[in-house]
Amino acid sequence: MNIVEKLAQEMQIPVKQIENTVALLDEGNTVPFIARYRKEVTGGLDDTILRTLTDKLAYLRSLEQRKEEVRGLIEGLGVMTPEIDAAIAAAATITEVDDIYRPYRPKRKTRASVARERGLELLAQLLLEQRSVYTPDLDTAAEEYISEENGVPDRDAAFQGARDIIAEIVSDNAEYRKRIRQLTMDYGTISSKKQPDAADENGVYENYYDFSEPLKSLPGHRILAINRGEREEVLKVSVAVDADIVLNDLFYQVVTDAKSPAFRHVAAAVCDGYDRLIAPSIEREIRGDLFDTASEGAIHVFSENLKNLLMQAPLKGKTVLGYDPGYRTGCKLAVVDKTGMVLDTAVIYPTKPREDIAGSRRIVSSLIQKYHVDVIAIGNGTASAESEMFIADLLRELGGDTKYIIVSEAGASVYSASKQGAEEFPDFDVTQRSAVSIARRLQDPLAELVKIDPKSIGVGQYQHDMKEARLDEALRGVVEDCVNSVGVDVNTASYSLLSYISGINFTAAKNIVKYRDENGEFTSRRQLTKVPRIGAKAYEQCAGFLRVPEAEEILDNTGVHPESYPPAKALLARFGYADADVRDGKLQNLRRQVTDCGAASLAEQLGIGEPTLMDIVSELEKPGRDIRDSLPGPQLRERVIEISDLEPGMIMTGTVRNVIDFGAFVDIGVHQDGLVHISEICDKFIRHPSEVLSVGDIVTVKIKSVDVAKKRIGLTMKGI
Repeated sequence: MNIVEKLAQEMQIPVKQIENTVALLDEGNTVPFIARYRKEVTGGLDDTILRTLTDKLAYLRSLEQRKEEVRGLIEGLGVMTPEIDAAIAAAATITEVDDIYRPYRPKRKTRASVARERGLELLAQLLLEQRSVYTPDLDTAAEEYISEENGVPDRDAAFQGARDIIAEIVSDNAEYRKRIRQLTMDYGTISSKKQPDAADENGVYENYYDFSEPLKSLPGHRILAINRGEREEVLKVSVAVDADIVLNDLFYQVVTDAKSPAFRHVAAAVCDGYDRLIAPSIEREIRGDLFDTASEGAIHVFSENLKNLLMQAPLKGKTVLGYDPGYRTGCKLAVVDKTGMVLDTAVIYPTKPREDIAGSRRIVSSLIQKYHVDVIAIGNGTASAESEMFIADLLRELGGDTKYIIVSEAGASVYSASKQGAEEFPDFDVTQRSAVSIARRLQDPLAELVKIDPKSIGVGQYQHDMKEARLDEALRGVVEDCVNSVGVDVNTASYSLLSYISGINFTAAKNIVKYRDENGEFTSRRQLTKVPRIGAKAYEQCAGFLRVPEAEEILDNTGVHPESYPPAKALLARFGYADADVRDGKLQNLRRQVTDCGAASLAEQLGIGEPTLMDIVSELEKPGRDIRDSLPGPQLRERVIEISDLEPGMIMTGTVRNVIDFGAFVDIGVHQDGLVHISEICDKFIRHPSEVLSVGDIVTVKIKSVDVAKKRIGLTMKGI
């Protein structure tokens, strides 16, 4: 079975679709471009499926490469057989391929290699024949191998060496290892115990002090928690399986005659091979596989959370006062206008140790009145509780329309101290930049959060325990998909935002900004081809995702790709529309008109596919639209709620801040998010909270429990 057929089988997608998609990827097309502008070729595969396909394709190609390497190595040794070649061809994983190569792999010095050097290979083979009768008997045969010079002083040493060789032969058998790996997964357990005298002051790993669970039912978040506890030397972890289950299977495979005089030697070698060589190795492999599976699951959850966070509705048309709370160094303020431009900055000291409440009130009141501030965005870090009380009291006294909101400042400090932060605001200190970031991430979460390493945004679980390269790759894919699905104004976007556009790398993104600074605003998409590092291929990939609101060509401010301009204009002419009608939003009935006359027939007349036609219609009906505008906006506040105000049974409205394997954290307006355990999300059975909840969802919850001392809030969504 070739790679395309394998992918088609695994993903349940027709071979032709896979074949076409792989060809597009191999031609250097990006996932966002393929998902958006090659629907007819792929059969409409979306970006999520395309990224899964890309990952599987890369693995299968690595598998084929490893097969060829192993095939070449074994052929080089002159020991290739049709059976080995067939086994390599049939191997479904890289681990299976490595198992096949294991007997031929150069080894460090082992007990078996020493025994072979002492000339005991033939004795081992004699034992493995497991004859019913040996003539001469085995003891006599073993005496032939006694040699002080070779380090075999007696018959027992000869048998021991032969058993060492048999143990390694059994250990190196690919089929045996595959069966044992599966038996261990099916019947094994993982256990953890607290290390004596280990420090765990906050009881982080208390659930795992005396823990045991079957491997096959162990959820990913527990695997990652146990691994971290082991790494921090709090837990001792082990994998165990009833040895009888494995040894019975091994004996069935290896032993051919239990009445043979060689049986006791072969049985001892099998037991030794399993205990000393196979079991420790299989444990490492299984724990590695469990970690990889758990990591992929956590990366998937992180990716979903990140996507939902980035795609939250922007707060458009509002002047925002960003508020970065602090104690000793004060609270930094930054007023940002409706376009994100910084209008003013200030520092106030309403918190300890200075507690200059009166002076702070004067400054904030002045800024609100001078710049007509609509919303105050307060970071949720140190001193945010005191800051919220201060702002809520002030707004109540002022009595205007200004509201406030608590904004996650996760990653704001990373941006503030970054090279880009320094480039954007060279005259600001890091806390002033942080205040700007807090304000802007409320105005446009996507545009601001792309400046921050996704791992620092705070919507994952155990992200610091995963393989960094794999996590970075997955999260970058999420950001790319979000940025390209929304589209970017080429005349206002930062180079960070532009660098996520299909076909544009970091250097090209900086070149676009530099060209814009030197030549003024872009007036057409075609002008992008004048930018260094934007060649024909890059332009093809990026053009449809870049918007030019100031362009004379109305289609330059839509998601219509330049390659589709002729059919788009023909479509307008067909129904008597002009560019001005598009600009003035007069095409709301276009979809009905297209449907009435037959979309398939019209697409054929225009020389395009029906999916492309309907995408063009959507863009012409709402040129320059932002797909995030249909999502619920952020919840603004007017008053403070403390955890001490909460009581079981209270009904609250909150915003989902993080979705994890065992539940979801919800911001209900208190400085500590509440946890809705997976069992409290809904009445029906769900495998994962993400089946019901997403980051940014506005939900109604009921207080189930409150622990003020530990700052824990239990929530439920059932029975409301």
